[in-house]
Amino acid sequence: MASALRIEQRDQSHDPAAVAYLRKRGRDFIISFYGALRAVRLYPVEHTAVQKTLAELAQVSREIVERERELEFRMAGEFLFLNATRLRLDLTNYATFGYLLRTCRSAGVGAVKVHSGASARDWLVLLSLLDSQAAVDPSERLHEIADHLARTSVSEIEVFAPAEDDKDYSEEAKQAANRTYNRSVAVTREVINSVRMGRTPSIRKIKRVVQGIVDQILNEETSLIGLTAIRDYDEYTFTHSVNVCIFAVALGRRLGLTKTQLFDLGLSALMHDVGKSRVPLDSLQKTDQLSEEEWRQIAAHPWLGVLTLFQLRGQQEDVSYRAMTVAYEHHMRTDLSGYPRAVRPRSMSMMSKIVAVVDGYDAATTRRVYQTTPYTPAAVLQEMRDNPRRGMDQIVVKAFINLLGIYPVGTLVVLDTFELAIVISANPRPDSLSRPLVKIVSDAHGNTLHPAPEVDLAQQDGNGDYPRTIIKTADPDRYGIRVSDYLV
Repeated sequence: MASALRIEQRDQSHDPAAVAYLRKRGRDFIISFYGALRAVRLYPVEHTAVQKTLAELAQVSREIVERERELEFRMAGEFLFLNATRLRLDLTNYATFGYLLRTCRSAGVGAVKVHSGASARDWLVLLSLLDSQAAVDPSERLHEIADHLARTSVSEIEVFAPAEDDKDYSEEAKQAANRTYNRSVAVTREVINSVRMGRTPSIRKIKRVVQGIVDQILNEETSLIGLTAIRDYDEYTFTHSVNVCIFAVALGRRLGLTKTQLFDLGLSALMHDVGKSRVPLDSLQKTDQLSEEEWRQIAAHPWLGVLTLFQLRGQQEDVSYRAMTVAYEHHMRTDLSGYPRAVRPRSMSMMSKIVAVVDGYDAATTRRVYQTTPYTPAAVLQEMRDNPRRGMDQIVVKAFINLLGIYPVGTLVVLDTFELAIVISANPRPDSLSRPLVKIVSDAHGNTLHPAPEVDLAQQDGNGDYPRTIIKTADPDRYGIRVSDYLV
Protein backbone atom coordinates (compact mmCIF):
# COMPACT_ATOMS: atom_id res chain seq x y z
CA MET A 1 0.00 0.00 0.00
CA ALA A 2 3.02 2.27 0.23
CA SER A 3 2.76 3.51 -3.34
CA ALA A 4 -0.94 4.26 -2.99
CA LEU A 5 -0.28 6.19 0.22
CA ARG A 6 2.43 8.22 -1.46
CA ILE A 7 0.05 9.15 -4.24
CA GLU A 8 -2.69 10.11 -1.80
CA GLN A 9 -0.24 12.19 0.21
CA ARG A 10 0.95 14.00 -2.89
CA ASP A 11 -2.61 14.50 -4.01
CA GLN A 12 -3.54 15.97 -0.64
CA SER A 13 -0.51 18.27 -0.72
CA HIS A 14 -2.28 20.29 -3.41
CA ASP A 15 -4.58 22.98 -2.16
CA PRO A 16 -8.27 22.27 -2.90
CA ALA A 17 -8.40 24.86 -5.68
CA ALA A 18 -5.45 23.25 -7.47
CA VAL A 19 -6.94 19.76 -7.16
CA ALA A 20 -10.31 21.00 -8.47
CA TYR A 21 -8.58 22.74 -11.39
CA LEU A 22 -6.52 19.66 -12.29
CA ARG A 23 -9.54 17.38 -12.19
CA LYS A 24 -11.57 19.69 -14.39
CA ARG A 25 -8.79 20.42 -16.88
CA GLY A 26 -7.59 16.84 -16.62
CA ARG A 27 -10.93 15.71 -17.97
CA ASP A 28 -10.56 18.18 -20.84
CA PHE A 29 -7.05 16.88 -21.43
CA ILE A 30 -7.94 13.20 -21.67
CA ILE A 31 -10.93 13.96 -23.91
CA SER A 32 -8.66 15.96 -26.22
CA PHE A 33 -5.98 13.25 -26.04
CA TYR A 34 -8.54 10.57 -26.89
CA GLY A 35 -10.12 12.62 -29.68
CA ALA A 36 -6.77 13.38 -31.32
CA LEU A 37 -5.61 9.77 -31.03
CA ARG A 38 -8.78 8.49 -32.66
CA ALA A 39 -8.62 11.12 -35.40
CA VAL A 40 -5.01 10.21 -36.20
CA ARG A 41 -6.03 6.58 -36.38
CA LEU A 42 -9.03 7.18 -38.66
CA TYR A 43 -8.00 10.01 -41.02
CA PRO A 44 -5.00 11.21 -43.04
CA VAL A 45 -2.85 13.92 -41.46
CA GLU A 46 -4.23 16.69 -43.62
CA HIS A 47 -7.84 15.96 -42.66
CA THR A 48 -9.66 18.76 -40.85
CA ALA A 49 -10.58 16.50 -37.94
CA VAL A 50 -6.93 15.65 -37.31
CA GLN A 51 -5.77 19.27 -37.48
CA LYS A 52 -8.58 20.46 -35.22
CA THR A 53 -8.13 17.83 -32.51
CA LEU A 54 -4.34 18.28 -32.49
CA ALA A 55 -4.74 22.05 -32.08
CA GLU A 56 -7.18 21.53 -29.20
CA LEU A 57 -4.84 19.07 -27.48
CA ALA A 58 -1.88 21.43 -27.83
CA GLN A 59 -3.95 24.34 -26.47
CA VAL A 60 -5.25 22.44 -23.43
CA SER A 61 -1.74 21.18 -22.65
CA ARG A 62 -0.26 24.66 -22.93
CA GLU A 63 -2.87 26.14 -20.59
CA ILE A 64 -2.24 23.47 -17.95
CA VAL A 65 1.54 23.96 -18.11
CA GLU A 66 1.18 27.74 -17.86
CA ARG A 67 -1.05 27.41 -14.79
CA GLU A 68 0.67 24.49 -13.02
CA ARG A 69 4.24 24.86 -14.41
CA GLU A 70 4.18 21.16 -15.32
CA LEU A 71 2.08 18.54 -17.02
CA GLU A 72 2.75 14.90 -16.28
CA PHE A 73 0.13 12.45 -17.45
CA ARG A 74 0.71 9.12 -15.75
CA MET A 75 -0.90 5.69 -15.79
CA ALA A 76 -0.80 3.51 -12.67
CA GLY A 77 -2.70 0.24 -12.67
CA GLU A 78 -6.26 1.16 -13.68
CA PHE A 79 -5.86 4.82 -12.73
CA LEU A 80 -4.90 7.98 -14.58
CA PHE A 81 -3.08 10.85 -12.87
CA LEU A 82 -2.41 14.42 -13.89
CA ASN A 83 0.43 15.95 -11.85
CA ALA A 84 -0.17 13.34 -9.09
CA THR A 85 -3.90 14.14 -8.89
CA ARG A 86 -6.02 11.11 -9.70
CA LEU A 87 -8.61 11.87 -12.35
CA ARG A 88 -12.21 10.93 -11.67
CA LEU A 89 -13.75 8.08 -13.63
CA ASP A 90 -17.44 8.40 -14.41
CA LEU A 91 -20.01 7.27 -16.93
CA THR A 92 -19.07 9.93 -19.49
CA ASN A 93 -15.36 9.13 -19.67
CA TYR A 94 -15.29 5.39 -18.95
CA ALA A 95 -14.51 4.37 -22.56
CA THR A 96 -11.94 7.16 -22.86
CA PHE A 97 -10.05 6.02 -19.76
CA GLY A 98 -9.96 2.42 -20.92
CA TYR A 99 -8.84 3.25 -24.44
CA LEU A 100 -5.96 5.46 -23.29
CA LEU A 101 -4.84 2.95 -20.67
CA ARG A 102 -4.83 0.11 -23.18
CA THR A 103 -3.07 2.11 -25.88
CA CYS A 104 -0.33 3.42 -23.60
CA ARG A 105 0.14 0.09 -21.85
CA SER A 106 0.65 -1.76 -25.13
CA ALA A 107 3.26 0.84 -26.09
CA GLY A 108 5.09 0.45 -22.77
CA VAL A 109 4.34 4.07 -21.85
CA GLY A 110 3.74 4.73 -18.16
CA ALA A 111 3.96 8.52 -18.23
CA VAL A 112 3.97 11.41 -20.69
CA LYS A 113 5.61 14.65 -19.65
CA VAL A 114 4.66 17.76 -21.60
CA HIS A 115 6.59 21.04 -21.62
CA SER A 116 5.35 24.53 -22.45
CA GLY A 117 6.55 24.49 -26.06
CA ALA A 118 4.74 21.31 -27.15
CA SER A 119 3.13 21.98 -30.52
CA ALA A 120 0.45 20.28 -32.58
CA ARG A 121 3.23 18.81 -34.71
CA ASP A 122 4.90 17.30 -31.61
CA TRP A 123 1.63 15.69 -30.58
CA LEU A 124 1.10 14.36 -34.09
CA VAL A 125 4.45 12.56 -33.97
CA LEU A 126 3.72 11.00 -30.58
CA LEU A 127 0.15 9.95 -31.38
CA SER A 128 1.23 8.44 -34.69
CA LEU A 129 3.77 6.34 -32.81
CA LEU A 130 1.23 5.27 -30.18
CA ASP A 131 -1.21 4.35 -32.95
CA SER A 132 1.25 2.19 -34.90
CA GLN A 133 1.05 -1.53 -34.19
CA ALA A 134 4.23 -3.48 -33.56
CA ALA A 135 4.66 -7.09 -32.49
CA VAL A 136 7.37 -6.34 -29.94
CA ASP A 137 7.58 -6.27 -26.16
CA PRO A 138 6.12 -3.06 -24.64
CA SER A 139 9.49 -2.12 -23.12
CA GLU A 140 11.14 -2.40 -26.55
CA ARG A 141 8.27 -0.43 -28.06
CA LEU A 142 8.89 2.36 -25.53
CA HIS A 143 12.54 2.59 -26.57
CA GLU A 144 11.51 2.77 -30.23
CA ILE A 145 9.08 5.61 -29.48
CA ALA A 146 11.66 7.55 -27.44
CA ASP A 147 14.31 7.14 -30.15
CA HIS A 148 11.89 8.29 -32.85
CA LEU A 149 10.92 11.36 -30.84
CA ALA A 150 14.59 12.27 -30.51
CA ARG A 151 15.29 11.70 -34.22
CA THR A 152 12.38 13.93 -35.22
CA SER A 153 13.46 16.73 -32.84
CA VAL A 154 10.48 16.36 -30.50
CA SER A 155 11.95 17.58 -27.23
CA GLU A 156 8.88 19.16 -25.62
CA ILE A 157 7.18 15.80 -25.03
CA GLU A 158 8.87 12.95 -23.17
CA VAL A 159 7.73 9.39 -22.56
CA PHE A 160 8.67 7.20 -19.60
CA ALA A 161 8.25 3.59 -18.56
CA PRO A 162 5.86 2.77 -15.71
CA ALA A 163 7.44 3.62 -12.36
CA GLU A 164 8.35 0.69 -10.16
CA ASP A 165 5.80 1.62 -7.50
CA ASP A 166 3.10 1.99 -10.17
CA LYS A 167 3.34 -1.73 -10.90
CA ASP A 168 1.89 -2.44 -7.46
CA TYR A 169 -1.43 -0.74 -8.20
CA SER A 170 -3.08 -3.72 -9.88
CA GLU A 171 -2.11 -6.03 -7.02
CA GLU A 172 -3.21 -3.46 -4.43
CA ALA A 173 -6.57 -3.09 -6.17
CA LYS A 174 -7.07 -6.87 -6.10
CA GLN A 175 -6.17 -7.05 -2.41
CA ALA A 176 -8.55 -4.20 -1.57
CA ALA A 177 -11.32 -5.90 -3.57
CA ASN A 178 -10.69 -9.20 -1.76
CA ARG A 179 -10.94 -7.49 1.62
CA THR A 180 -14.16 -5.72 0.66
CA TYR A 181 -15.69 -8.91 -0.75
CA ASN A 182 -14.78 -11.15 2.17
CA ARG A 183 -15.98 -8.60 4.71
CA SER A 184 -19.25 -8.24 2.80
CA VAL A 185 -19.87 -12.00 2.76
CA ALA A 186 -19.10 -12.26 6.49
CA VAL A 187 -21.54 -9.49 7.43
CA THR A 188 -24.23 -10.86 5.09
CA ARG A 189 -23.85 -14.29 6.70
CA GLU A 190 -24.24 -12.68 10.11
CA VAL A 191 -27.35 -10.75 9.03
CA ILE A 192 -29.11 -13.73 7.43
CA ASN A 193 -28.34 -16.01 10.37
CA SER A 194 -29.50 -13.35 12.85
CA VAL A 195 -32.85 -12.99 11.09
CA ARG A 196 -33.18 -16.78 10.88
CA MET A 197 -32.60 -17.07 14.63
CA GLY A 198 -35.06 -14.29 15.43
CA ARG A 199 -32.41 -11.77 16.42
CA THR A 200 -32.10 -8.18 15.19
CA PRO A 201 -29.13 -7.66 12.85
CA SER A 202 -26.94 -4.58 12.93
CA ILE A 203 -28.14 -2.15 10.26
CA ARG A 204 -25.06 -0.04 10.87
CA LYS A 205 -22.81 -2.96 9.85
CA ILE A 206 -24.88 -3.56 6.74
CA LYS A 207 -24.61 0.08 5.70
CA ARG A 208 -20.83 0.06 6.23
CA VAL A 209 -20.55 -2.97 3.96
CA VAL A 210 -22.60 -1.29 1.23
CA GLN A 211 -20.57 1.90 1.53
CA GLY A 212 -17.39 -0.14 1.11
CA ILE A 213 -18.74 -1.76 -2.06
CA VAL A 214 -19.86 1.60 -3.48
CA ASP A 215 -16.46 3.17 -2.76
CA GLN A 216 -14.64 0.21 -4.30
CA ILE A 217 -16.80 0.30 -7.44
CA LEU A 218 -16.27 4.05 -7.84
CA ASN A 219 -12.51 3.71 -7.40
CA GLU A 220 -11.82 0.57 -9.43
CA GLU A 221 -14.67 -1.73 -10.36
CA THR A 222 -12.80 -4.38 -12.36
CA SER A 223 -11.26 -6.28 -9.44
CA LEU A 224 -14.48 -6.43 -7.43
CA ILE A 225 -16.58 -7.52 -10.41
CA GLY A 226 -13.99 -10.22 -11.11
CA LEU A 227 -14.60 -11.74 -7.68
CA THR A 228 -18.27 -12.33 -8.50
CA ALA A 229 -17.13 -15.06 -10.90
CA ILE A 230 -15.71 -17.11 -7.99
CA ARG A 231 -18.79 -19.06 -7.00
CA ASP A 232 -18.85 -20.63 -3.54
CA TYR A 233 -21.23 -23.57 -3.63
CA ASP A 234 -21.39 -23.91 0.16
CA GLU A 235 -22.04 -20.21 0.80
CA TYR A 236 -24.39 -19.50 -2.10
CA THR A 237 -27.00 -17.70 0.02
CA PHE A 238 -24.46 -15.14 1.22
CA THR A 239 -22.24 -14.76 -1.85
CA HIS A 240 -25.30 -14.39 -4.06
CA SER A 241 -26.51 -11.37 -2.10
CA VAL A 242 -23.05 -9.80 -2.22
CA ASN A 243 -22.70 -10.51 -5.94
CA VAL A 244 -26.09 -8.94 -6.66
CA CYS A 245 -25.06 -5.89 -4.66
CA ILE A 246 -21.79 -5.54 -6.59
CA PHE A 247 -23.42 -6.01 -9.98
CA ALA A 248 -26.27 -3.63 -9.12
CA VAL A 249 -23.96 -0.83 -7.94
CA ALA A 250 -21.69 -1.21 -10.99
CA LEU A 251 -24.71 -1.22 -13.31
CA GLY A 252 -26.31 1.72 -11.52
CA ARG A 253 -23.10 3.62 -11.98
CA ARG A 254 -23.21 2.96 -15.73
CA LEU A 255 -26.79 4.19 -15.78
CA GLY A 256 -25.70 7.49 -14.24
CA LEU A 257 -26.96 7.19 -10.65
CA THR A 258 -25.46 9.51 -8.06
CA LYS A 259 -23.35 8.20 -5.17
CA THR A 260 -26.31 8.53 -2.78
CA GLN A 261 -28.54 6.64 -5.20
CA LEU A 262 -25.86 3.96 -5.59
CA PHE A 263 -25.82 3.51 -1.82
CA ASP A 264 -29.61 3.08 -1.72
CA LEU A 265 -29.42 0.66 -4.64
CA GLY A 266 -26.60 -1.31 -3.03
CA LEU A 267 -28.45 -1.62 0.28
CA SER A 268 -31.61 -2.73 -1.53
CA ALA A 269 -29.66 -5.28 -3.58
CA LEU A 270 -27.81 -6.71 -0.59
CA MET A 271 -31.10 -7.22 1.28
CA HIS A 272 -33.27 -8.25 -1.67
CA ASP A 273 -33.45 -11.92 -0.61
CA VAL A 274 -33.59 -11.38 3.16
CA GLY A 275 -37.08 -12.93 3.14
CA LYS A 276 -35.51 -16.33 2.37
CA SER A 277 -34.19 -16.37 5.92
CA ARG A 278 -37.82 -17.02 6.94
CA VAL A 279 -38.31 -19.86 4.46
CA PRO A 280 -37.70 -23.41 5.78
CA LEU A 281 -34.22 -24.63 4.85
CA ASP A 282 -35.64 -27.95 3.66
CA SER A 283 -37.54 -26.13 0.91
CA LEU A 284 -34.62 -23.89 -0.05
CA GLN A 285 -32.15 -26.76 -0.29
CA LYS A 286 -34.37 -29.45 -1.81
CA THR A 287 -32.79 -31.10 -4.84
CA ASP A 288 -35.96 -32.80 -6.13
CA GLN A 289 -39.01 -31.18 -7.64
CA LEU A 290 -40.82 -28.91 -5.21
CA SER A 291 -44.31 -29.71 -4.02
CA GLU A 292 -46.98 -27.06 -4.40
CA GLU A 293 -46.70 -26.16 -0.71
CA GLU A 294 -42.89 -25.92 -0.88
CA TRP A 295 -43.12 -23.67 -3.92
CA ARG A 296 -45.60 -21.43 -2.10
CA GLN A 297 -43.14 -21.13 0.77
CA ILE A 298 -40.33 -20.03 -1.54
CA ALA A 299 -42.58 -17.72 -3.58
CA ALA A 300 -43.50 -15.99 -0.32
CA HIS A 301 -39.97 -14.69 0.27
CA PRO A 302 -40.54 -11.28 -1.43
CA TRP A 303 -43.30 -10.20 0.97
CA LEU A 304 -41.54 -11.92 3.87
CA GLY A 305 -38.57 -9.73 3.00
CA VAL A 306 -40.76 -6.63 3.20
CA LEU A 307 -41.98 -7.65 6.66
CA THR A 308 -38.42 -8.33 7.82
CA LEU A 309 -37.14 -4.98 6.60
CA PHE A 310 -40.14 -3.14 8.01
CA GLN A 311 -39.45 -4.63 11.44
CA LEU A 312 -35.89 -3.30 11.22
CA ARG A 313 -37.14 0.27 10.94
CA GLY A 314 -36.44 2.20 14.12
CA GLN A 315 -33.65 -0.24 15.03
CA GLN A 316 -30.42 1.82 15.19
CA GLU A 317 -30.75 3.27 11.68
CA ASP A 318 -33.71 3.04 9.35
CA VAL A 319 -33.89 0.89 6.25
CA SER A 320 -35.27 2.86 3.32
CA TYR A 321 -38.65 2.07 1.78
CA ARG A 322 -36.77 1.58 -1.51
CA ALA A 323 -35.20 -1.57 -0.06
CA MET A 324 -38.66 -2.86 0.83
CA THR A 325 -39.92 -2.10 -2.66
CA VAL A 326 -37.00 -3.97 -4.27
CA ALA A 327 -37.47 -6.96 -1.95
CA TYR A 328 -41.15 -7.06 -2.98
CA GLU A 329 -40.76 -6.46 -6.73
CA HIS A 330 -37.54 -8.21 -7.83
CA HIS A 331 -39.42 -11.33 -9.10
CA MET A 332 -42.47 -9.52 -10.51
CA ARG A 333 -41.21 -9.05 -14.10
CA THR A 334 -41.96 -5.91 -16.08
CA ASP A 335 -45.26 -7.35 -17.37
CA LEU A 336 -46.24 -8.34 -13.79
CA SER A 337 -46.43 -12.02 -14.77
CA GLY A 338 -44.04 -13.04 -12.00
CA TYR A 339 -44.62 -13.19 -8.26
CA PRO A 340 -46.05 -11.96 -5.98
CA ARG A 341 -49.11 -11.28 -8.12
CA ALA A 342 -49.94 -7.58 -8.34
CA VAL A 343 -53.42 -6.78 -7.05
CA ARG A 344 -53.59 -3.56 -9.03
CA PRO A 345 -51.70 -2.05 -12.00
CA ARG A 346 -48.19 -0.89 -11.12
CA SER A 347 -44.79 -0.32 -12.67
CA MET A 348 -41.61 -1.78 -11.23
CA SER A 349 -39.22 0.81 -9.84
CA MET A 350 -35.93 1.35 -11.66
CA MET A 351 -33.99 -0.13 -8.73
CA SER A 352 -36.19 -3.23 -8.83
CA LYS A 353 -35.56 -3.59 -12.57
CA ILE A 354 -31.80 -3.37 -12.00
CA VAL A 355 -31.85 -5.92 -9.17
CA ALA A 356 -34.11 -8.25 -11.18
CA VAL A 357 -31.59 -8.35 -14.03
CA VAL A 358 -28.48 -8.91 -11.93
CA ASP A 359 -30.26 -11.35 -9.59
CA GLY A 360 -31.38 -13.47 -12.54
CA TYR A 361 -27.91 -13.44 -14.04
CA ASP A 362 -26.05 -14.45 -10.89
CA ALA A 363 -28.58 -17.15 -10.01
CA ALA A 364 -28.45 -18.75 -13.47
CA THR A 365 -24.64 -18.79 -13.64
CA THR A 366 -24.11 -20.33 -10.19
CA ARG A 367 -24.06 -23.99 -9.16
CA ARG A 368 -26.64 -24.72 -6.46
CA VAL A 369 -28.14 -27.79 -4.78
CA TYR A 370 -30.90 -27.94 -7.40
CA GLN A 371 -28.79 -26.62 -10.30
CA THR A 372 -25.65 -28.72 -10.47
CA THR A 373 -24.83 -27.56 -13.99
CA PRO A 374 -25.05 -23.75 -14.23
CA TYR A 375 -25.44 -21.97 -17.53
CA THR A 376 -22.45 -20.20 -19.06
CA PRO A 377 -22.41 -16.42 -18.53
CA ALA A 378 -22.56 -15.75 -22.27
CA ALA A 379 -25.59 -18.04 -22.70
CA VAL A 380 -27.41 -16.34 -19.82
CA LEU A 381 -26.84 -12.87 -21.27
CA GLN A 382 -28.09 -14.02 -24.65
CA GLU A 383 -31.23 -15.51 -23.09
CA MET A 384 -31.88 -12.32 -21.13
CA ARG A 385 -31.51 -10.26 -24.27
CA ASP A 386 -33.45 -12.46 -26.70
CA ASN A 387 -36.25 -14.00 -24.62
CA PRO A 388 -38.97 -11.46 -23.76
CA ARG A 389 -40.71 -14.04 -21.54
CA ARG A 390 -38.03 -13.40 -18.93
CA GLY A 391 -39.79 -10.12 -18.27
CA MET A 392 -36.63 -8.04 -17.88
CA ASP A 393 -36.30 -4.39 -18.84
CA GLN A 394 -34.38 -4.46 -22.11
CA ILE A 395 -32.67 -1.11 -21.57
CA VAL A 396 -31.27 -2.38 -18.28
CA VAL A 397 -30.28 -5.67 -19.92
CA LYS A 398 -28.38 -3.85 -22.66
CA ALA A 399 -26.60 -1.69 -20.10
CA PHE A 400 -25.69 -4.86 -18.17
CA ILE A 401 -24.24 -6.46 -21.30
CA ASN A 402 -22.21 -3.30 -21.90
CA LEU A 403 -20.94 -3.57 -18.33
CA LEU A 404 -19.92 -7.23 -18.52
CA GLY A 405 -19.21 -7.52 -22.21
CA ILE A 406 -20.59 -10.27 -24.41
CA TYR A 407 -18.20 -12.62 -22.60
CA PRO A 408 -18.40 -11.80 -18.85
CA VAL A 409 -15.52 -12.13 -16.40
CA GLY A 410 -14.82 -15.79 -15.60
CA THR A 411 -16.00 -17.15 -18.96
CA LEU A 412 -13.77 -19.88 -20.42
CA VAL A 413 -13.36 -19.31 -24.16
CA VAL A 414 -11.81 -21.27 -27.00
CA LEU A 415 -9.74 -19.17 -29.41
CA ASP A 416 -9.19 -19.76 -33.12
CA THR A 417 -5.58 -20.55 -32.23
CA PHE A 418 -6.96 -23.54 -30.23
CA GLU A 419 -5.77 -21.92 -27.02
CA LEU A 420 -8.03 -21.77 -23.96
CA ALA A 421 -8.47 -18.47 -22.17
CA ILE A 422 -10.40 -17.03 -19.23
CA VAL A 423 -12.00 -13.61 -19.55
CA ILE A 424 -10.64 -11.27 -16.87
CA SER A 425 -12.23 -8.00 -18.00
CA ALA A 426 -14.61 -6.60 -20.57
CA ASN A 427 -12.94 -4.42 -23.17
CA PRO A 428 -13.47 -0.75 -22.25
CA ARG A 429 -13.98 0.13 -25.91
CA PRO A 430 -17.70 0.04 -26.79
CA ASP A 431 -16.86 -1.25 -30.28
CA SER A 432 -14.89 -4.20 -28.91
CA LEU A 433 -17.39 -5.95 -26.63
CA SER A 434 -16.67 -9.25 -28.40
CA ARG A 435 -12.92 -8.89 -27.76
CA PRO A 436 -12.36 -8.89 -24.00
CA LEU A 437 -9.14 -9.02 -22.03
CA VAL A 438 -8.20 -12.63 -21.27
CA LYS A 439 -5.62 -14.84 -19.62
CA ILE A 440 -4.31 -17.65 -21.83
CA VAL A 441 -4.50 -20.73 -19.59
CA SER A 442 -3.40 -23.40 -22.06
CA ASP A 443 -1.64 -23.45 -25.43
CA ALA A 444 -2.81 -25.05 -28.67
CA HIS A 445 -1.46 -28.43 -27.51
CA GLY A 446 -3.33 -28.36 -24.21
CA ASN A 447 -0.30 -27.51 -22.08
CA THR A 448 -1.18 -25.44 -19.02
CA LEU A 449 0.58 -22.07 -18.93
CA HIS A 450 2.03 -20.75 -15.67
CA PRO A 451 1.88 -17.85 -15.31
CA ALA A 452 -1.03 -17.26 -17.64
CA PRO A 453 -0.18 -14.35 -19.97
CA GLU A 454 -2.71 -11.54 -20.26
CA VAL A 455 -3.86 -10.67 -23.78
CA ASP A 456 -6.12 -7.95 -25.18
CA LEU A 457 -8.09 -9.63 -27.97
CA ALA A 458 -8.75 -6.21 -29.54
CA GLN A 459 -5.03 -5.69 -30.12
CA GLN A 460 -4.13 -5.91 -33.81
CA ASP A 461 -0.85 -6.93 -35.40
CA GLY A 462 1.21 -4.89 -37.85
CA ASN A 463 -1.13 -5.84 -40.73
CA GLY A 464 -4.25 -4.74 -38.90
CA ASP A 465 -5.37 -8.34 -38.26
CA TYR A 466 -6.45 -9.87 -34.97
CA PRO A 467 -4.01 -12.60 -33.86
CA ARG A 468 -6.69 -14.25 -31.71
CA THR A 469 -10.49 -14.45 -31.93
CA ILE A 470 -13.04 -16.23 -29.75
CA ILE A 471 -14.84 -19.05 -31.53
CA LYS A 472 -16.92 -20.44 -28.66
CA THR A 473 -17.35 -20.66 -24.90
CA ALA A 474 -16.66 -23.82 -22.91
CA ASP A 475 -17.29 -25.44 -19.53
CA PRO A 476 -14.24 -25.06 -17.24
CA ASP A 477 -15.08 -28.33 -15.44
CA ARG A 478 -14.71 -30.23 -18.69
CA TYR A 479 -11.08 -29.17 -18.87
CA GLY A 480 -10.39 -29.38 -15.15
CA ILE A 481 -9.89 -25.62 -14.91
CA ARG A 482 -10.61 -23.70 -11.71
CA VAL A 483 -11.55 -20.19 -12.75
CA SER A 484 -10.77 -18.86 -9.26
CA ASP A 485 -7.08 -19.72 -9.74
CA TYR A 486 -6.83 -16.99 -12.37
CA LEU A 487 -9.05 -14.30 -10.88
CA VAL A 488 -7.97 -13.99 -7.24
